Amino acid sequence: MRVTVLGAGVAGLTTASRLLAAGCQVRVVAAAPIEQSTSYLAAAVWFPTHVGPADRVADWGRQTYDVLAEQAARGIPGVVMRESLALYREPPREPEWADAVRGVRAATAAELPPGYGYGLRYVVPLVEMPRYLPWLAEQVGTNGAEVYTRRVHSLLELAEDGVDVIVNCSGLAARELVGDQSVYPVRGQIARVSNPGLSMSVRDEQHPEGRAYVHPRQNDCILGGTLDEHSWDTRVDLDTAASILRRCRDIAPALDEATVIDHVVGLRPGRPTVRLEEDARDETGPRILHNYGHGGAGITISWGCAEELTALVLRS
Repeated sequence: MRVTVLGAGVAGLTTASRLLAAGCQVRVVAAAPIEQSTSYLAAAVWFPTHVGPADRVADWGRQTYDVLAEQAARGIPGVVMRESLALYREPPREPEWADAVRGVRAATAAELPPGYGYGLRYVVPLVEMPRYLPWLAEQVGTNGAEVYTRRVHSLLELAEDGVDVIVNCSGLAARELVGDQSVYPVRGQIARVSNPGLSMSVRDEQHPEGRAYVHPRQNDCILGGTLDEHSWDTRVDLDTAASILRRCRDIAPALDEATVIDHVVGLRPGRPTVRLEEDARDETGPRILHNYGHGGAGITISWGCAEELTALVLRS
């Protein structure tokens, strides 16, 4: 089966990988190099954020957790299992994602930063996308996919050379590409700082100044961040930058010793629910399937969505 995948972010590359493993002949078409994708900028810690529907996200997230945990065990570039701490001001309920993580416990008082009375400890995959995406793209190419950089304005532009299936993993571009006006930008601003010796991810989703998270990577830390719905502004806001630094120092005081490297803004592909489905069949052209609208959970549900999409493709 000849399949063209549109998009080379984490959704497109994981989908291409699974299709190749299923024996399909795959071509990947992307509007720009992977270094310019939203996925490349992502903090990319496994954590369901701004995505639905809840039941399907739970299944996709569980599958993806297992894949990433296995990749971390194999030493795949950029993938590690990261000790994590979620902070709360009131006693927390068990989170919806606890079943996938399999090992959530209450934090001890000694594990909490000043001002916090409650926390949850757990371990989740953290993925450094500037290392992982190039590895994933290389694997896709090594396993037989042809990869092209080409901007298209209609999926039917890809209906050439007798392709059987087109898979749309175009993210935010689907708004114009297929006229899906339910797709909207979710602006995310983050800071990248030197790592003063942190080894644990920390987050406070209810910080008074906004969401706060600190994710240590190999050579830096990602601090965030914002979820600004329907904002197309990719400029760095200096007031927001200062706020991110303040609230992240609240939850990880060691960041007082960190040096700011840069501030970054990306636009996540928001949608009320992920679109993972096939269009009505048109016998005159290739089948068209969609896999986009992952919000702030691109890495979290990537492999699970790729598995389901591949099953749909094979169900001819």
